Amino acid sequence: MNGVLAVFYREYLIRRTSPMWLFFDMLLPLLYLLLFGVGLNKAMGAGLEIAGSSVNYNEFFLAGVLAMSCFGSATNQSYGFFIDRDNGIFYEFLTYPLTRGQFLLGKILFQCIMSVVQCALTIAAGVLLLEVAVQWEFLPFVFVGVMIGTAGWFFFLAIFAFLIRRNDTYNTVINVAYFVLIFLSSMFYPLEKVPSWLKAVSYINPLTWLTDGLRWFVIGLGDPSIVLLESALFSVFLLGSFWFALKALQKAV
Repeated sequence: MNGVLAVFYREYLIRRTSPMWLFFDMLLPLLYLLLFGVGLNKAMGAGLEIAGSSVNYNEFFLAGVLAMSCFGSATNQSYGFFIDRDNGIFYEFLTYPLTRGQFLLGKILFQCIMSVVQCALTIAAGVLLLEVAVQWEFLPFVFVGVMIGTAGWFFFLAIFAFLIRRNDTYNTVINVAYFVLIFLSSMFYPLEKVPSWLKAVSYINPLTWLTDGLRWFVIGLGDPSIVLLESALFSVFLLGSFWFALKALQKAV
Protein backbone atom coordinates (compact mmCIF):
# COMPACT_ATOMS: atom_id res chain seq x y z
CA MET A 1 0.00 0.00 0.00
CA ASN A 2 2.92 2.38 0.65
CA GLY A 3 3.88 2.07 -3.02
CA VAL A 4 0.39 3.09 -4.10
CA LEU A 5 0.45 6.13 -1.81
CA ALA A 6 3.89 7.15 -3.07
CA VAL A 7 2.68 7.20 -6.67
CA PHE A 8 -0.51 8.95 -5.54
CA TYR A 9 1.52 11.67 -3.81
CA ARG A 10 3.67 12.22 -6.90
CA GLU A 11 0.54 12.70 -9.02
CA TYR A 12 -0.73 15.22 -6.48
CA LEU A 13 2.53 17.20 -6.66
CA ILE A 14 2.41 17.23 -10.46
CA ARG A 15 -1.14 18.63 -10.51
CA ARG A 16 -0.42 21.15 -7.75
CA THR A 17 2.39 22.64 -9.84
CA SER A 18 0.41 22.50 -13.11
CA PRO A 19 -2.62 24.78 -12.62
CA MET A 20 -3.52 24.88 -16.33
CA TRP A 21 -3.73 21.07 -16.44
CA LEU A 22 -5.91 21.16 -13.33
CA PHE A 23 -8.11 23.85 -14.88
CA PHE A 24 -8.47 21.76 -18.05
CA ASP A 25 -9.49 18.67 -16.05
CA MET A 26 -12.06 20.45 -13.91
CA LEU A 27 -13.79 22.85 -16.30
CA LEU A 28 -13.73 21.18 -19.72
CA PRO A 29 -16.81 19.01 -18.92
CA LEU A 30 -18.71 22.17 -17.96
CA LEU A 31 -17.94 23.66 -21.37
CA TYR A 32 -19.15 20.49 -23.09
CA LEU A 33 -22.37 20.55 -21.07
CA LEU A 34 -23.08 24.24 -21.65
CA LEU A 35 -22.07 24.46 -25.30
CA PHE A 36 -23.48 21.19 -26.63
CA GLY A 37 -26.28 20.82 -24.10
CA VAL A 38 -27.78 24.30 -24.42
CA GLY A 39 -27.51 24.38 -28.21
CA LEU A 40 -28.96 20.93 -28.82
CA ASN A 41 -31.61 21.39 -26.15
CA LYS A 42 -32.90 24.39 -28.12
CA ALA A 43 -32.78 22.39 -31.34
CA MET A 44 -34.72 19.48 -29.83
CA GLY A 45 -37.57 21.74 -28.78
CA ALA A 46 -40.10 19.47 -27.05
CA GLY A 47 -37.40 17.06 -25.90
CA LEU A 48 -36.91 13.32 -26.29
CA GLU A 49 -39.38 10.47 -25.89
CA ILE A 50 -37.46 7.44 -24.64
CA ALA A 51 -39.06 4.24 -23.31
CA GLY A 52 -42.26 6.10 -22.52
CA SER A 53 -40.47 8.88 -20.64
CA SER A 54 -40.07 12.48 -21.80
CA VAL A 55 -36.81 14.27 -20.99
CA ASN A 56 -35.18 17.41 -22.32
CA TYR A 57 -31.82 17.13 -24.01
CA ASN A 58 -29.88 18.66 -21.12
CA GLU A 59 -31.09 15.87 -18.83
CA PHE A 60 -30.24 13.24 -21.42
CA PHE A 61 -26.81 14.68 -22.23
CA LEU A 62 -25.57 15.14 -18.64
CA ALA A 63 -24.64 11.47 -18.27
CA GLY A 64 -22.94 11.61 -21.67
CA VAL A 65 -20.77 14.49 -20.47
CA LEU A 66 -19.80 12.51 -17.37
CA ALA A 67 -18.86 9.48 -19.50
CA MET A 68 -16.92 11.73 -21.89
CA SER A 69 -15.08 13.22 -18.92
CA CYS A 70 -14.07 9.75 -17.74
CA PHE A 71 -12.56 9.01 -21.13
CA GLY A 72 -10.83 12.38 -21.30
CA SER A 73 -9.35 12.06 -17.80
CA ALA A 74 -8.10 8.57 -18.62
CA THR A 75 -6.52 9.85 -21.83
CA ASN A 76 -4.65 12.63 -20.04
CA GLN A 77 -3.42 10.27 -17.34
CA SER A 78 -2.27 7.61 -19.79
CA TYR A 79 -0.44 10.23 -21.86
CA GLY A 80 1.60 10.98 -18.75
CA PHE A 81 3.49 7.74 -19.38
CA PHE A 82 5.09 9.34 -22.45
CA ILE A 83 6.24 12.34 -20.41
CA ASP A 84 7.67 10.04 -17.74
CA ARG A 85 9.37 7.94 -20.40
CA ASP A 86 10.94 10.99 -22.04
CA ASN A 87 12.45 12.33 -18.81
CA GLY A 88 13.48 8.88 -17.57
CA ILE A 89 11.34 8.80 -14.43
CA PHE A 90 9.22 5.99 -15.87
CA TYR A 91 12.11 3.53 -15.77
CA GLU A 92 13.37 4.90 -12.48
CA PHE A 93 9.97 4.26 -10.91
CA LEU A 94 10.17 0.62 -11.97
CA THR A 95 13.35 0.19 -9.91
CA TYR A 96 11.57 1.27 -6.73
CA PRO A 97 10.27 -1.31 -4.21
CA LEU A 98 6.71 -1.40 -5.57
CA THR A 99 4.88 -3.79 -7.84
CA ARG A 100 3.67 -2.98 -11.35
CA GLY A 101 0.11 -3.19 -10.06
CA GLN A 102 0.80 -0.65 -7.31
CA PHE A 103 2.31 1.67 -9.90
CA LEU A 104 -0.87 1.58 -12.00
CA LEU A 105 -3.22 1.75 -9.01
CA GLY A 106 -1.43 4.76 -7.52
CA LYS A 107 -1.79 6.72 -10.74
CA ILE A 108 -5.46 5.90 -11.23
CA LEU A 109 -6.38 6.41 -7.57
CA PHE A 110 -5.47 10.09 -7.80
CA GLN A 111 -7.28 10.48 -11.12
CA CYS A 112 -10.41 8.83 -9.70
CA ILE A 113 -10.55 11.41 -6.92
CA MET A 114 -10.12 14.16 -9.50
CA SER A 115 -12.94 12.61 -11.54
CA VAL A 116 -15.29 12.67 -8.55
CA VAL A 117 -14.63 16.40 -8.04
CA GLN A 118 -15.08 16.95 -11.76
CA CYS A 119 -18.35 14.99 -11.65
CA ALA A 120 -19.67 17.00 -8.68
CA LEU A 121 -18.95 20.31 -10.45
CA THR A 122 -20.61 19.13 -13.66
CA ILE A 123 -23.74 17.90 -11.89
CA ALA A 124 -23.92 21.13 -9.87
CA ALA A 125 -23.75 23.14 -13.10
CA GLY A 126 -26.43 20.96 -14.66
CA VAL A 127 -28.76 21.46 -11.71
CA LEU A 128 -28.14 25.17 -11.10
CA LEU A 129 -27.75 26.44 -14.65
CA LEU A 130 -29.74 23.97 -16.77
CA GLU A 131 -32.33 22.85 -14.19
CA VAL A 132 -31.61 19.15 -14.64
CA ALA A 133 -33.65 16.98 -12.26
CA VAL A 134 -31.08 14.70 -10.60
CA GLN A 135 -31.82 11.65 -8.45
CA TRP A 136 -29.92 12.84 -5.39
CA GLU A 137 -30.36 9.56 -3.51
CA PHE A 138 -28.28 7.79 -6.19
CA LEU A 139 -25.50 10.38 -6.26
CA PRO A 140 -23.00 8.11 -4.38
CA PHE A 141 -23.52 5.47 -7.07
CA VAL A 142 -22.82 8.09 -9.74
CA PHE A 143 -19.49 8.89 -8.07
CA VAL A 144 -18.64 5.18 -7.91
CA GLY A 145 -19.59 4.79 -11.56
CA VAL A 146 -17.37 7.71 -12.56
CA MET A 147 -14.40 6.20 -10.71
CA ILE A 148 -14.97 2.78 -12.28
CA GLY A 149 -15.37 4.37 -15.71
CA THR A 150 -12.18 6.42 -15.40
CA ALA A 151 -10.22 3.40 -14.16
CA GLY A 152 -11.50 1.14 -16.92
CA TRP A 153 -10.56 3.54 -19.69
CA PHE A 154 -7.22 4.40 -18.07
CA PHE A 155 -6.13 0.77 -17.95
CA PHE A 156 -7.35 0.24 -21.51
CA LEU A 157 -5.51 3.28 -22.87
CA ALA A 158 -2.41 2.45 -20.82
CA ILE A 159 -2.03 -0.71 -22.90
CA PHE A 160 -1.48 1.44 -26.00
CA ALA A 161 0.73 3.89 -24.10
CA PHE A 162 3.06 1.04 -23.10
CA LEU A 163 3.14 -0.64 -26.51
CA ILE A 164 3.40 2.50 -28.70
CA ARG A 165 6.71 4.35 -28.55
CA ARG A 166 5.99 7.48 -30.59
CA ASN A 167 3.89 10.33 -29.20
CA ASP A 168 2.42 11.24 -32.57
CA THR A 169 1.38 7.66 -33.26
CA TYR A 170 -0.24 7.36 -29.86
CA ASN A 171 -2.11 10.67 -30.25
CA THR A 172 -3.36 9.63 -33.69
CA VAL A 173 -4.62 6.26 -32.45
CA ILE A 174 -6.29 7.72 -29.36
CA ASN A 175 -7.93 10.64 -31.17
CA VAL A 176 -9.35 8.39 -33.88
CA ALA A 177 -10.58 5.91 -31.26
CA TYR A 178 -12.09 8.75 -29.21
CA PHE A 179 -14.21 10.15 -32.02
CA VAL A 180 -15.28 6.72 -33.24
CA LEU A 181 -16.26 5.58 -29.76
CA ILE A 182 -18.21 8.67 -28.73
CA PHE A 183 -20.26 8.82 -31.93
CA LEU A 184 -20.91 5.07 -31.90
CA SER A 185 -22.39 5.22 -28.41
CA SER A 186 -25.50 6.45 -26.60
CA MET A 187 -23.69 9.58 -25.46
CA PHE A 188 -25.25 12.12 -27.85
CA TYR A 189 -28.47 10.43 -28.97
CA PRO A 190 -30.84 7.66 -27.85
CA LEU A 191 -30.24 4.34 -29.58
CA GLU A 192 -33.94 3.53 -29.92
CA LYS A 193 -34.24 5.68 -33.05
CA VAL A 194 -31.00 4.88 -34.88
CA PRO A 195 -30.54 2.30 -37.68
CA SER A 196 -30.27 -1.31 -36.52
CA TRP A 197 -26.64 -1.66 -37.63
CA LEU A 198 -25.65 1.42 -35.62
CA LYS A 199 -27.56 0.18 -32.60
CA ALA A 200 -25.80 -3.21 -32.77
CA VAL A 201 -22.36 -1.57 -32.96
CA SER A 202 -23.17 0.87 -30.16
CA TYR A 203 -24.28 -1.86 -27.77
CA ILE A 204 -20.85 -3.54 -27.93
CA ASN A 205 -19.13 -0.23 -27.16
CA PRO A 206 -17.95 0.06 -23.52
CA LEU A 207 -18.65 3.79 -23.68
CA THR A 208 -22.33 2.97 -24.20
CA TRP A 209 -22.27 0.67 -21.17
CA LEU A 210 -20.78 3.41 -19.03
CA THR A 211 -23.09 6.14 -20.34
CA ASP A 212 -26.24 4.06 -19.88
CA GLY A 213 -25.28 3.17 -16.31
CA LEU A 214 -24.55 6.78 -15.38
CA ARG A 215 -27.76 7.97 -17.07
CA TRP A 216 -29.86 5.53 -15.06
CA PHE A 217 -28.33 6.66 -11.78
CA VAL A 218 -28.38 10.38 -12.64
CA ILE A 219 -31.94 10.77 -13.99
CA GLY A 220 -33.45 7.27 -13.78
CA LEU A 221 -33.68 6.83 -17.56
CA GLY A 222 -33.20 3.34 -19.00
CA ASP A 223 -34.10 -0.31 -18.61
CA PRO A 224 -32.72 -1.60 -15.26
CA SER A 225 -32.10 -5.10 -16.66
CA ILE A 226 -30.06 -3.72 -19.57
CA VAL A 227 -28.18 -1.36 -17.26
CA LEU A 228 -27.34 -4.28 -14.94
CA LEU A 229 -26.01 -6.31 -17.86
CA GLU A 230 -23.99 -3.38 -19.19
CA SER A 231 -22.57 -2.73 -15.71
CA ALA A 232 -21.42 -6.35 -15.50
CA LEU A 233 -19.86 -6.10 -18.96
CA PHE A 234 -18.01 -2.92 -18.03
CA SER A 235 -16.69 -4.62 -14.88
CA VAL A 236 -15.26 -7.36 -17.09
CA PHE A 237 -13.81 -4.66 -19.35
CA LEU A 238 -12.18 -3.01 -16.32
CA LEU A 239 -10.61 -6.22 -14.99
CA GLY A 240 -9.50 -7.34 -18.45
CA SER A 241 -7.94 -3.97 -19.21
CA PHE A 242 -6.07 -3.99 -15.88
CA TRP A 243 -4.67 -7.47 -16.59
CA PHE A 244 -3.58 -6.57 -20.12
CA ALA A 245 -2.10 -3.27 -18.91
CA LEU A 246 0.07 -5.20 -16.44
CA LYS A 247 1.23 -7.50 -19.22
CA ALA A 248 1.92 -4.56 -21.52
CA LEU A 249 3.87 -2.80 -18.76
CA GLN A 250 6.07 -5.86 -18.26
CA LYS A 251 6.64 -6.06 -22.01
CA ALA A 252 7.45 -2.34 -22.20
CA VAL A 253 10.48 -2.79 -19.95
